Amino acid sequence: MVGKVTSRLDTEKGSYLKKWTGRLPVALLYPNTYGVGMSSLGFQLVYAMLGNEDSLVCERFFLPEKKEPLRSVESQRPLTDFPIIFISISFEHDYPHLVQLLRMAGIAPFSSDRDSAIAPAQPLVICGGVATFMNPEPLAPFVDLFVLGEAEPVLPSLVASLLQDHDRLARSDLLLHLSRNLNGCYAPCFYTPEYDNEGELRCYRASHDLPERVVKSVLHHSPVAAHSQLLTPEAEFAEMHLTELGRGCSRGCRFCAAGFIYRPPRLWDGDAVVEGLKARFTGIDRVGLLGMEMADSAALEQISTYLKESGCALSFSSLRADRLSDHLIDLLGASELKSVAIAPDGSSERLRRVINKGLDETDLLEAAERLVAAGIFKLKLYLMIGLPSEADEDLLEAVTLVGKIKERIDRIGKVRGRLTEIVISVNCFAPKPWTPFQFHPFGMSFSPESNKEGSAKEAVNELKRRQKVLRNGLSSLANVHLQFDKPESVLFQAVLSRGDRRLAEVLLTMADTGCSWKQAMKQHHLTAEEYAVRAFRQTSWFPWYVIDHGIDHDYLWQEYQRAFDEKLTLACDTSICRRCGVCHG
Repeated sequence: MVGKVTSRLDTEKGSYLKKWTGRLPVALLYPNTYGVGMSSLGFQLVYAMLGNEDSLVCERFFLPEKKEPLRSVESQRPLTDFPIIFISISFEHDYPHLVQLLRMAGIAPFSSDRDSAIAPAQPLVICGGVATFMNPEPLAPFVDLFVLGEAEPVLPSLVASLLQDHDRLARSDLLLHLSRNLNGCYAPCFYTPEYDNEGELRCYRASHDLPERVVKSVLHHSPVAAHSQLLTPEAEFAEMHLTELGRGCSRGCRFCAAGFIYRPPRLWDGDAVVEGLKARFTGIDRVGLLGMEMADSAALEQISTYLKESGCALSFSSLRADRLSDHLIDLLGASELKSVAIAPDGSSERLRRVINKGLDETDLLEAAERLVAAGIFKLKLYLMIGLPSEADEDLLEAVTLVGKIKERIDRIGKVRGRLTEIVISVNCFAPKPWTPFQFHPFGMSFSPESNKEGSAKEAVNELKRRQKVLRNGLSSLANVHLQFDKPESVLFQAVLSRGDRRLAEVLLTMADTGCSWKQAMKQHHLTAEEYAVRAFRQTSWFPWYVIDHGIDHDYLWQEYQRAFDEKLTLACDTSICRRCGVCHG
């Protein structure tokens, strides 16, 4: 197995292999397999930033496969050889893997059990990634320091402080210094959650005169758009150069955490995107653009011109149905792309108003027709079930919509001699922090005025029933394929996404015993109902409010109410909009 892991360096482009002499060793860990971790652009960006620092030697760790040893990709060293561990985590389902990896390495999982002095056997554990600045609290007992927000503005200063002080200051003194002096640095040991007599979280108490809430780190401008730093054939986007068009999204879909935690939305200018595209490796002529929902026509024209002149083909996974400009369609045709996804998300036009999607049936039908006419042979549709106020009538409208799409695109397919396949990915809605739907219970469709709550079993069974409604309705359509996720798995995701520090014991029990999450929660007298399958009130205070995203709590509540009134909210205009609280003055 060591030979297989070592050979990865021979197939990669962009990795760093440094001598250790005179350098501070840091590990960069992604708590999933190599292929999954190397598909994360955020992970790649941090790796490049750490690798470019001459005073560091940074080596990567991933979840071992097929009984591989837990060793670094670069030099096959154990995790305990590194006095500092950086962790990048993007998804809640990787939380158990993180605890498992600490155990495998012989590192005390809980930060309170590590030595006060930083030593190779008990390293300093620093964690970042999008999952942590949604809600870091289920992982808080395991982590010495969170870096909340985007890495670019804070990582250079953090590295400089670590180089100067990692072997000079005691662990607690170093954490206090970083918490006081660097934006986005959150040391959970200095924050104590307080609960009321009914067991409801009311606030966090900060010690040492630290702020009660930690302000996230935000990258406001980038002269070069973020882009792929490393290519490997094992990644999802092998041999493709990814480039961001911006960060965040102005649309304000009420279920989407990215549209809120990345506020204010930022669109990089065309020059920055082109510079990001130019940074690709020699011989790479396929590029992927991230954030197509934000692109304006002027930027797309500039990007299109560059791609055509440089002989590059364009790829992307998902498009917004009402943003298919002529430039974009031309790019599609020139790139000979065969598969594209569009996301209605809500099953009906009414539900798309509920979630603030802002797409009507005409948008979706015209988008499907234009994409197939441009040469698409696989059209993927993303739908969610379990959205607030959802009823069977909404699901049946989705069945009708798919039939209409099929009728339109089959006419094109018959002329060209090949029909387009329709793949419908149906995912269960899970309430996410920092969204208007953070107040809503998993798997339940009722309005907040009903004061009705159900059990986890009822929620899962209801979602399975809704899956069956769609399956039965679409089964008669040829060349239409359905994909479903598992409601039980999404339930656990919802538990973790709205969880607090008490879940750390659950994660440790799972890692130590291999038991299911339901068994582990039962052992610790916790239930899915108290985290996921419950409605929260306007007066509720959430674990993730230890972070300050600048978003007003009352704004999120008002947006939640607007959802049930089926009222659309206009997209963000950062030059004039002050609704949510992020943009002041």
